[in-house]
Amino acid sequence: MEGEVQTMARTRIMVNDVGFYLAQGQDDTDLKNRIEDAVRSGGEFVEFVVVGNRAVSVLVSASTHVVISVENVEFDPRDTGDGGAPYGGEFDLL
Repeated sequence: MEGEVQTMARTRIMVNDVGFYLAQGQDDTDLKNRIEDAVRSGGEFVEFVVVGNRAVSVLVSASTHVVISVENVEFDPRDTGDGGAPYGGEFDLL
């Protein structure tokens, strides 16, 4: 319908009280598995792409607190998840 607002799922990850919105195309199930693997291994960097198409690396260990949530938001055509095409200013921190 004309005038209908398009929406998309937006995933938020909080790491030790620092928040990031994940870029579109980031597989949250895969991210959860990589976080669990990092904890099991004693700690390692986990990488993901955030809104603005910027790469982030987080050192995850047994003492890291992670919360992942998903919400529907208005569609943003710039949010492609392509790290080679960043947009905006600073990382999209909460």
